[in-house]
Amino acid sequence: MTDFLKKYNYLPSKDKIDGDLTRIAENLASVRSEKALKDCFSMMDLTTLKTNDTVASVERLVGKVNDFAREYPDYPLPASVCVYPNFASVVRRTRKDSQLHATVVSACFPSSQSFLEVKVKESEMAVEQGADEVDIVLALNHFLVGEYDQAAAEIVAVRQAVDRVAASQGRKVILKVILETGLLQSLESIAAASFLAMEAGADFIKTSTGKVDVNATPIAAYVMCECIKVFYAATGRKVGFKPAGGMSTASDALSYYSIVSTVLGKEWLNRDLFRFGVSRMANNLLSEIEGRTVTFF
Repeated sequence: MTDFLKKYNYLPSKDKIDGDLTRIAENLASVRSEKALKDCFSMMDLTTLKTNDTVASVERLVGKVNDFAREYPDYPLPASVCVYPNFASVVRRTRKDSQLHATVVSACFPSSQSFLEVKVKESEMAVEQGADEVDIVLALNHFLVGEYDQAAAEIVAVRQAVDRVAASQGRKVILKVILETGLLQSLESIAAASFLAMEAGADFIKTSTGKVDVNATPIAAYVMCECIKVFYAATGRKVGFKPAGGMSTASDALSYYSIVSTVLGKEWLNRDLFRFGVSRMANNLLSEIEGRTVTFF
């Protein structure tokens, strides 16, 4: 773990981060605006990951996004609808606008506990069925015991597989790597996982699956964004950031929006480099903007 921190000359300072997060929280009212809230709406990966998801329920969710475009023409669309891999084709054929991406969780989400061949095959099949974006979980069975090369190799294998399938279809696929920060033991471990995932080819690094006790937190987000900044300075490659799990309110959205703006700058405040993994936030953002209770989604 320390090798990554030494390589990038980065060590998270909890005292500094706590101070910065306090200032961000105190200034949240000054960030709140219709533009910022609509920006957050445009960065949502609108998510349904239920055991009782069906073709019909996924069609209904995508249909709501289609209807939203007609009923709220002054709003941006969410960035994507995020589903299990077997529903990638449902999102792709139901959507009316290709700007709405089909995102899947893959590679034996949420635990990443299976054979690598299974993880790769599931990811390949999702892209074959039309997934635009693939979210996978860092192999913690390797990472937590210091088997960093093996953890990275799994990301590389999925990266190569989805790129190969996408290239055969004449397109590209976005790969997001979930660190599951709530299960990492320290800020240093979060930083090491961030650098590992970015080196292995992640287009985004993501906090959480939403399936464990501790999901996205401001301090984990801050460390991950600092790592993205350091990685960009070292390599020239911009990696995106996605908080997920435990967020529901407009204030939650603005908090992470402010963290990204503070650490990475306004050039990261777009759907190409910043996403929210949400299932409950959409209506709260709409209600805040409209000044009334909205239960559209």
